[in-house]
Amino acid sequence: MLPNGRVSWQNPQVLLTILTIFLLGATFGALAVKFGMRDVVAPAPYMRAGDKKAIFEKFQRELQLTSEQSAQLEIVLDDFTMLLQNLQVQMDEVRADGKQRVLRILTAEQKEKFKKLIGEMPR
Repeated sequence: MLPNGRVSWQNPQVLLTILTIFLLGATFGALAVKFGMRDVVAPAPYMRAGDKKAIFEKFQRELQLTSEQSAQLEIVLDDFTMLLQNLQVQMDEVRADGKQRVLRILTAEQKEKFKKLIGEMPR
């Protein structure tokens, strides 16, 4: 615990919670893709600050959290938001790298077709 009473994100319990949430999300996503739910499960780019606030308020209200639980939940959601944003940045970089690698092997005519095909694909 930090001097201000907040739990550090390096706390094993916090890390375990984040890992559990991540693994559950990855498992659900894999199953959704495997069973053809691509249209139902649309990936969000990342959890925005407004989303976090709405989720926090809903959990706080519906679960009737104590002030201590609310403080801990806020830390977990902050960490989860940061993790999702970092993963989104990494995914964008991988996607851009893959696109550049494909473009390097195509002719000028193929590049134009490729760019058109990419524009038609759902993100």
